[in-house]
Amino acid sequence: MCNTCGCNVTEGNAHLIRAGGTLATTEDGKAAIQVLKSLLSENDHQAAHNRAHFDAHQVLAINLMSSPGAGKTALLEATIDDLRQEFNIAVIEGDLETENDAQRIRLKGVPAVQIVTGTACHLDAHLVHQALHSLDLTAIDLVFIENVGNLVCPASFDLGHHRNVTLLSTTEGDDKPAKYPVMFRAADVVLLTKTDLLAVLDDFSPEKAENHLRHLASQAPVLAVSARKQSNLNAWYDWLRAEIAAQRTRLSQGLTALPAMQPEGQRLHGGDAGHHHHSHDHHDHHGHSDHPHSLGIK
Repeated sequence: MCNTCGCNVTEGNAHLIRAGGTLATTEDGKAAIQVLKSLLSENDHQAAHNRAHFDAHQVLAINLMSSPGAGKTALLEATIDDLRQEFNIAVIEGDLETENDAQRIRLKGVPAVQIVTGTACHLDAHLVHQALHSLDLTAIDLVFIENVGNLVCPASFDLGHHRNVTLLSTTEGDDKPAKYPVMFRAADVVLLTKTDLLAVLDDFSPEKAENHLRHLASQAPVLAVSARKQSNLNAWYDWLRAEIAAQRTRLSQGLTALPAMQPEGQRLHGGDAGHHHHSHDHHDHHGHSDHPHSLGIK
């Protein structure tokens, strides 16, 4: 896990950086917890600039999150193949090492920027900002940000995007929403991937997976897809079409959409319970909010 964002702060060692703890101050005397809070605050500031940049170009930005190997890149390949005639798509790829995923996307004929995070277990707004320097958004409708494979930290950082998509592979176990509630509470839609394998997997129940999600008080739609077999993808495409249309409606009204960043995850990163929490409400540039139901979206 990465030291820069505070992922190494846990319930077991948090007392060490609180007031009176042996690690409460850094070597230069600054409060350690304040350093982490300041990083989160700076991330939020950069995220707001990223989102304004997307909005200025009429772009919908989607954060794709999952554990490693759940099928994010395969989903993107299938989506690009099927929607290239409807929308102009670009991709920002996040991985600890290599440009493998970006190269796969470029073979589909769409721009892809690789972010190599090194030891960092998630993308942050500053890394996305750097990637945006390499993307011309003038003719782009949709940007997918493929986050680092990790079911914890990506749900806690605003990148300047608008919507969160969480993938759950049938090979992972149907209890993942219960085990990783921070990630799944943040989802605007949950995709059950590799469903072509259900015929040979007798220990994964889509119904149980959705029940675990509902126990988190999440109303996110759950869509079963198979990118490799190019099956059951129409519901996913319809969701994307609706979100792109909703983004254009929001922008015509001077509004934007904020992703659902999770306060539980922020506590893991050294923040307060109420720090950096966004709802699904949409806000204009003056801070006014408009409930999403009034715009006809989830």
